[in-house]
Amino acid sequence: MNFKKMTAFAIASFTLLCMYASAQKRTVIAGDYKNLKDIKEFNLVFDYKGLMVDKSSEEGFLKDRMEKRSDENAQEFRDGWFADRENRYEPKFVESFNKRFEGSEVTVAEGRSDAKYTIKVKTTWIHPGFNAGVVRSTSAINVTVSVFETSNPDNLLLSVNYEKVPGKGAMGFDYNSGYRISEAYAKLGKAFGNDIRKKSKG
Repeated sequence: MNFKKMTAFAIASFTLLCMYASAQKRTVIAGDYKNLKDIKEFNLVFDYKGLMVDKSSEEGFLKDRMEKRSDENAQEFRDGWFADRENRYEPKFVESFNKRFEGSEVTVAEGRSDAKYTIKVKTTWIHPGFNAGVVRSTSAINVTVSVFETSNPDNLLLSVNYEKVPGKGAMGFDYNSGYRISEAYAKLGKAFGNDIRKKSKG
């Protein structure tokens, strides 16, 4: 890659970094945070159906990445991509959400089917980002978070779209895409927890 191409690549990467670092926004599409007042525990489910990765379907993205690797490395990449959900993304969300509430006054956990209310985290889009040392792009996710009665999902208390939630590691040592993306879920958990804590009062 010549100097001009490297410069253009660096500028484009910096633009993406700034865009995803500053563009996070939330939009309430149904219900109200006040409906969550006094709820102390939530069941939690994650949904990745219909997920888009950048401008491709998830399978299209994986096919493209796997074609660039040897057979063994290709399957390892695919397995790791899906394993990151349970091993990285979901624990980061739970940990970050629960940290917002001192003394465990409000908690969320997967598999808590006896909880009266459920939080559903549906991821609709992921930008994995990259880190090539000199140039990098922060990861980002679009997610719809919904809260409903566990035994009656039609009883929707709140649904919020979170767009372009950024994720990156501290000090720039986030060369693994799973790590970068997991940090976006940590920010999502923090944002949603803070929103409940602040906006459900009154």
